[in-house]
Amino acid sequence: MTETEHPFDRHMLEALICPQTHTTLHYDADKQELVSKAANLAFPIRNGIPVMLVDEARELD
Repeated sequence: MTETEHPFDRHMLEALICPQTHTTLHYDADKQELVSKAANLAFPIRNGIPVMLVDEARELD
């Protein structure tokens, strides 16, 4: 299944915070990621589910 079949529910964004810094996240629809500017990390969204593990996040450029 593709990401369009499992879209991210933007209402979840209100309840989620960065697991490292406990700050708000920003949704990047193009990359299907939740971005923590404070931690300089982007957390992937897979099949509509955010993967909120620091080990799975990528560092921002």
